[in-house]
Amino acid sequence: MTVEQNVLQQHSQKHQQTLLNQLREVTGTTDVQLLQQALQVSNGDLAEAVAFLTEKNAKVPQQDETTYYQTSQVSNDRYISVGSQADTNVIDLTGDDKDDLQRAIALSLEESNRAFRETGITDEEQAISRVLEASIAENKASLKRTHTEVWSDSPNPHERKRMDNCPVGLKNVGNTCWFSAVIQSLFNLLEFQRLVLNYSPPARVHDLPRNQKEHRYLLFMQELRNLFSLMVGSKRKYVDPSRAVEILKDAFKSSESQQQDVSEFTHKLLDWLEDAFQMKAEDREGERPKNPMVELFYGRFLAVGVLEGKKFENTEMFGQYPLQVNGFKDLHECLEAAMIEGEIESLHSAENSAKSGQEHWFTELPPVLTFELSRFEFNQALGRPEKIHNKLEFPSMLYMDRYMDRNREITRIKREEIRRLKEHLTLLQQRLERYLSYGSGPKRFPLADVLQYAMEFASSKPVCTSPVEDIDTSAPPGGATGQQLAPPSTAEQDSAAPQDSSGPAAAPAAAPGPAQQQRVSVHKPFTQSRLPPDLPMHPAPRHITEEELRVLEGCLHRWRSEVENDTRDLQGSISRIHRTIELMYSDKSMMQVPYRLHAVLVHEGQANAGHYWAYIYDPHQHCWMKYNDISVTKSSWEELVRDSFGGYRNASAYCLMYINDKKPFLTEEEFDKETGQVLSGMDKLLPDLKQYVKEDNQLFDKEIEEWDALQAHKAQQEKLALAAAAAAAAAAAAASSSTSTSSPSPQPMSIESSPPDNAAPQQDPEYMEQPSPTNDSKHLQEDTERAISRAAAEQGERGPEALLNAAIKLEYARLVRFAQEGPTAENDYRLQHIIVYFIQNQAPKKILERTLLTQFADRNLAFDERCKSIMSVARAKLDLIKPEEVNMDEYETWHQDYRNFRETTTFMVTGLELFQQSNYVEALMYLVYSYQYNKELLLKGPYRGHDQELLGLYRRQCLLKLNEQAASMFETGEEPDVTTGLGVMNELVVPCIPLLLAHDAERDLLAVEDMRNRWCSYLGQEMEPNLQEKLTDFLPKLLDCSTEIKSFHEPPRLPSFSALELCERFRRIMAALGRVPTHGR
Repeated sequence: MTVEQNVLQQHSQKHQQTLLNQLREVTGTTDVQLLQQALQVSNGDLAEAVAFLTEKNAKVPQQDETTYYQTSQVSNDRYISVGSQADTNVIDLTGDDKDDLQRAIALSLEESNRAFRETGITDEEQAISRVLEASIAENKASLKRTHTEVWSDSPNPHERKRMDNCPVGLKNVGNTCWFSAVIQSLFNLLEFQRLVLNYSPPARVHDLPRNQKEHRYLLFMQELRNLFSLMVGSKRKYVDPSRAVEILKDAFKSSESQQQDVSEFTHKLLDWLEDAFQMKAEDREGERPKNPMVELFYGRFLAVGVLEGKKFENTEMFGQYPLQVNGFKDLHECLEAAMIEGEIESLHSAENSAKSGQEHWFTELPPVLTFELSRFEFNQALGRPEKIHNKLEFPSMLYMDRYMDRNREITRIKREEIRRLKEHLTLLQQRLERYLSYGSGPKRFPLADVLQYAMEFASSKPVCTSPVEDIDTSAPPGGATGQQLAPPSTAEQDSAAPQDSSGPAAAPAAAPGPAQQQRVSVHKPFTQSRLPPDLPMHPAPRHITEEELRVLEGCLHRWRSEVENDTRDLQGSISRIHRTIELMYSDKSMMQVPYRLHAVLVHEGQANAGHYWAYIYDPHQHCWMKYNDISVTKSSWEELVRDSFGGYRNASAYCLMYINDKKPFLTEEEFDKETGQVLSGMDKLLPDLKQYVKEDNQLFDKEIEEWDALQAHKAQQEKLALAAAAAAAAAAAAASSSTSTSSPSPQPMSIESSPPDNAAPQQDPEYMEQPSPTNDSKHLQEDTERAISRAAAEQGERGPEALLNAAIKLEYARLVRFAQEGPTAENDYRLQHIIVYFIQNQAPKKILERTLLTQFADRNLAFDERCKSIMSVARAKLDLIKPEEVNMDEYETWHQDYRNFRETTTFMVTGLELFQQSNYVEALMYLVYSYQYNKELLLKGPYRGHDQELLGLYRRQCLLKLNEQAASMFETGEEPDVTTGLGVMNELVVPCIPLLLAHDAERDLLAVEDMRNRWCSYLGQEMEPNLQEKLTDFLPKLLDCSTEIKSFHEPPRLPSFSALELCERFRRIMAALGRVPTHGR
């Protein structure tokens, strides 16, 4: 075939596909064969084809077999329809006014044809455009979002830096998670990656581009090359694909925006790539043009069948192979159903019958075999698409031998054998069911159990007492008398004689004795109606002789054994047949075409809203990787199965990509021809792409340098401000000391600060409001004076230096005991004293010594001569410490860590208190920040923070409570409640979801799934149009959240707690929660 003939054939194929898509969109019919038949009957006239389908749908609800398969007239279309969703604005073809309907259809088709003639843009392209328009609009809108939302880059470039050789993610620029999933799957096919990176435009196109489409293809290929080069060599954790998406968007015209038909996007992407490479192939002279995209992704199958008694045989090309999910349990069942259609018996018989059917046999499989799982269907009754959540299993290694044309005869034999085995299996299962569900009524039981129950009944002890003889029918109903008569005393109850068998009615009739005249007769239903002690627990036969019992037991035993043996035999036969069917294709001759699972594209959500990500196998690390927008993490087959099989959650696979396991070049690295070394990183790139990546990396390096310089400048300013504040506080303290001789006003003292006198509130403006100085200072003064008094009692009349040393040792010993004690619900000693925190976290000895000296150098100690002299000695020792002896930067770092610990504790206590008060809106931010700060503390050591599991639990519970409240408001349908509920979700819950997804904790993931499921459940419910619109706008935000933690609410303002207040509030809230603090462990 010449190049011109090839181009004409491709144009014809695409034109027919366009007609099919237009007909599908207008009528809502997704059956390809039926659409093709309509086009054939109408000779390509769309109006007549719609009329044909309308008439057919009105007269014949279920299509006839003779019209189901029209393969004999199908042209060699290289694309099998992907079964895209019908548009939600489908025209109702069942209305009564047929004339109006026909006029509307004619106008619609005329407008569609005119648009195609004027613009050259097909309806399929417009469907893709709607997705792209939504993406770009969302991307532009993201620039205007406030800091309370999560769709913006982190300002810290270190958080966006690529770690080692970790794969690069793709930024979700707004409803483009589908783009990320598809591109990552293709990029990790190293052969495809090489084809894109090494693509160069044809030389002649620069001189004379033939049309606008070719120019667009070249622009797109250049941007795709740039994107791939960044994914290879970028220093960024993730890169932005906006330029490639922009070019796709610019190619179409659309005013609508929907996020669906991702399979159509994949189809169109490969179509573009094919056309781009076709231009390059045609540029070669003297060579037969070969398109690497076609060679990589397209295969051929042979369709053989019978149509109304006439045999036919056609060869067709296919790309993405569509498979129905409904009604099948695994991938092989889907394939079997797709390969065999209709009544196939006539295919193998010599006589011509009127039956129709066909078989598909692969003649050539592509190296990359893609299955599109049709998990979306259009609900004609509701007028909207719905997702199919059925479970569908698929293997990691798929053997395609049974579907190959060369194995046609042996496969037919095996299929016939399987059919025969399944018929036999059905009979055996029916027989087994009769044994397991025995009886003629609505309730049925296993026959072996029925016989066992009969044997137990016959073997029970026979009695002559009637089951109703001993029940007193004259006794008042339970509780009736008790409401009128006073109950007897405990003594009377204990001394009351038991009733005889004549019943309770006899006692009141008899003359009461003297001791009984004051007693009140009380009805006792649980004792007076007691059954005789010899009555058995279960019913038993009234009369049965030993001979009858012996014969009956013998029969029942024998019958039960026979039933159990029959049941076992049936179960064994069923198991053997199942095993035979499973092993039918396990011989080596049917395992010669292995395809290994390369990628699984997963969709979570419903038909009209959801989130996409991909699992891709890394053959070099021998593990699965999860590509979820900017997040790329190691995964497992178990996680893939959980998210992909479907059946019990809203996530399931919609596309499976297998690769030929006998063609390792698909995933093998490229080697340098001269050195023989593996090409990796920037070595893979051509010079122009190397320069492009280098420039981008330089920009990122510059961004990091500017950030580091800014942070260093801020730190220097903070240090100068602290030093100035310390000097001012020291001067104020000195002035106060010189003017106060009696009852001096106590100055604040903070053991967290490096200077001995520096505890002014201005010291820590960035971290927290300083706790009440009077209470803290008093608390420390009491501890210090207590240590001095004990030291004086033990040491006697000794000098102040000796007393200081002894007091420090005593105080240190006391704090060591606190540090060694296990945590209790009442106390966390770290909150009481900084030294306990330092000891548990193994602070350097010099840090401990200086901190203790600072405590004893406090000017606010009681002004007796002993304390004053000890204070003076302590201050003198502080002055004698040389800078080289104690690293003041390290000293300040340790004290800053303690301030952070106190701040985190305040966040935690406040959040838990608000949660206990059911104030979830205010509690959330305190719990979120306490969790984040605590996580940073625990990175330095297990005793640096609090129990992370506890904080995670209440953060998660708080989000679930808010989600529940917001959903309840939405369900009311009242405008103020709906607005408030969605506001809570948008402002509080949605921004927090990436925090739960960041580390893939099982309970957090389940919580996110529960929240999403709650809102997705509304999709199938009837509601007002304005509510439906609000829900449609909101769901993408809930479902399309990446795992990157971005800009957020500012931390809430902290209340002012003294050390004693903080300890007490911590104790109370922990006691209320019933939790023992476990530090960070």
